[in-house]
Amino acid sequence: MSDKVKVLQDKIAAAMKGGGDKRIEAQHKKGKLTARERLHFLLDEGTFEEIGMLVTHRATDFGLDKEVYLGDGVVTGYGRINGRLVYVFSQDFTVFGGSLSETHAEKIVKIMDLAMKNGAPIIGLNDSGGARIQEGVVSLGGYADIFYRNTLASGVIPQISAIMGPCAGGAVYSPAITDFIMMVENTSYMFVTGPNVVKTVTHEEVTSEELGGAMTHATKSGVTHFTAANEIECLQNIRALVSYMPQNCEEDAPVMPYESTDELRPSLNTIIPENPNQPYDIREVIEHVIDENSFMEVHKNFADNIVVGFARLAGRSVGIVANQPAVLAGVLDIHASTKAARFVRFCDSFNIPLLVFEDVPGFLPGTDQEWNAIITNGAKLLYAFCEATVPRITVITRKAYGGAYDVMNSKHIGADMNFAWPTAEIAVMGAKGAAEIIFKNEIAAAEDRNAKWKEKEMEYTEKFANPYQAAARGYVDEVILPEQTRKKLIAAFAMLENKADVLPRKKHGNIPL
Repeated sequence: MSDKVKVLQDKIAAAMKGGGDKRIEAQHKKGKLTARERLHFLLDEGTFEEIGMLVTHRATDFGLDKEVYLGDGVVTGYGRINGRLVYVFSQDFTVFGGSLSETHAEKIVKIMDLAMKNGAPIIGLNDSGGARIQEGVVSLGGYADIFYRNTLASGVIPQISAIMGPCAGGAVYSPAITDFIMMVENTSYMFVTGPNVVKTVTHEEVTSEELGGAMTHATKSGVTHFTAANEIECLQNIRALVSYMPQNCEEDAPVMPYESTDELRPSLNTIIPENPNQPYDIREVIEHVIDENSFMEVHKNFADNIVVGFARLAGRSVGIVANQPAVLAGVLDIHASTKAARFVRFCDSFNIPLLVFEDVPGFLPGTDQEWNAIITNGAKLLYAFCEATVPRITVITRKAYGGAYDVMNSKHIGADMNFAWPTAEIAVMGAKGAAEIIFKNEIAAAEDRNAKWKEKEMEYTEKFANPYQAAARGYVDEVILPEQTRKKLIAAFAMLENKADVLPRKKHGNIPL
């Protein structure tokens, strides 16, 4: 018996070493943790249970039969984050550069299947050079098996991808299908084709960092939702992110302990500037309304004219979508629309109520926007809100103009409660432009055209640039003092706690992609 125990112990020791001490040292020199070290920092201490430690590849070509590592380049299993079950896989760059083989893929697929059957999040720590070339088409088949399960799991269980190293070619599409992507600055990359191929095909000289680094995807493409300065920070961010989510689509997000106190926030009364064209930071409004230090912003560096993220209100998770008047006056454009639409659909998939702060002068005009399909992209946000069945509340802080008023969770597209501050301006367009159109002939006939224009602008402002016409028609449920916002929202979300709304029977809708 002792000999057999020794064999097992030796195999476990070999598996724990991955590609060996030299490759582990090389990994550390790059500022990167090993696959197992990452799991140590991600999961609650002592909760990781490994599955498939003794799996090896089956390939024999190109000398692979002489190079065999237990685990085959990926560590898979389950554990807990803040006491809640999660399934994980962590690719091991010290074994064949973390390349994906047939058995490597099978291990990941097994974990994904278990996550689906048991209704718990799946977290992937990606650090791979791509498909294992020596295995040919079976490695490509392995990727497809993973993509298929990502798609089946979408909207059923939360899926989070952390990019901890290179991620190229087919390897980028699994993270792209998942709900959230995190990247580490200076050590992680994502691209369909690398710098060498780009140079060959297009003759562009570009570095890996410029082409697909963390900040590139955080600011230019919006592919990544979060960036971190180092791997520890990235893993801590995952732990924080999971805390806002339910385990699956049939559950609600966990509720944090909360003691009700005075919910009035007088500081909100002075946030909106007297000049309606003067910017302010919508994050100040958000921070004054939500539970203290509970805001986790998503896509912080992308499409700055809209702010989205998770927060807690009286201990409960909410998803926030807010126009940002401090950037481009808060207009909706292509990137802002797609960013917000994606976030709205995630929240609706996982029963997270939606809170919208609205201050929007309209959609961004211009040939660049029109030629790049602002119509279709703006419709994505409209579709996402229309389709959402979770509790939905809107607070109009200032401007709500034109079609953008409709799109930003208006009563007409299914919002449950709509509040407006006294500073709200709900109209087809701004007073200046409206006066120019409505009173065109009167202004043209006047001796002093500018004076007449100003007079008619004031007339339009008094009649329409306020929340009271909308309130008279029931489009706004209540005009409230800014200081009452938090109190009103807590009460309204509590009232909507058992909301049940059913969409027409269908296979699925056809969102304008």
